[in-house]
Amino acid sequence: MNGAPIEPAYVISLDEIAWGGALVAITMVIHAFGMLATLRVNLAAKNRLNARHVQWSGLFLIILASWMIVLVHLIEALVWATFFMWKGAFANQSLAYYFSLNEYTTLGSNFNLPRHWRLLEGMLAMAGLLAFAWSTGVLFTLAQDFQTQRMRMIENRDGRDSA
Repeated sequence: MNGAPIEPAYVISLDEIAWGGALVAITMVIHAFGMLATLRVNLAAKNRLNARHVQWSGLFLIILASWMIVLVHLIEALVWATFFMWKGAFANQSLAYYFSLNEYTTLGSNFNLPRHWRLLEGMLAMAGLLAFAWSTGVLFTLAQDFQTQRMRMIENRDGRDSA
C-alpha cells in the first residue's frame, strides 16, 4: 500500500444534484441578463461617443464592457457563496466567497465543501467555464466591431490620401 488515507465512500444525493442544477441555472440567468446589459450599455455609449475618436472611444468601450463582465462574474460567485453560507458549509461569508470565486475560475481552493456537497465544487467550476465562454464571445464581438471600424477609417483615410 502507498500509505494514503482511505476516504469513506461518497454517495451523490438527489438533493445535491437538484441544488447544483438550480445554481447553474441561476448563474446562467444572471449571466444572460449581464451580457445583454453589457451589450446595451456598449451600444448606447457607442452612439453617444464622437465618431472622430474611434480608436480611443473603441478602447474605452472594450474596457467598460470588460469591467461589466467582471462585475457579472463576481455577482455569480457571490450567489454560490451565499448558498454555501445558507447551508452552513463555511464559517463566514468571506471564506465562502473566496472558495466560490476560486472554484468558479477553476483555479481551485485549499478548502473543501462538506462531504455531502462535494459534487457542487465541480458544478461550480462548470458554471464558471460556461459563463467565461459566453463572456469571451461577447468581448470578441465587441473587439471585432472595434477593429472593423478602425480598419474602415484607415481605408477611408488611405483612399483620400491617394486621390
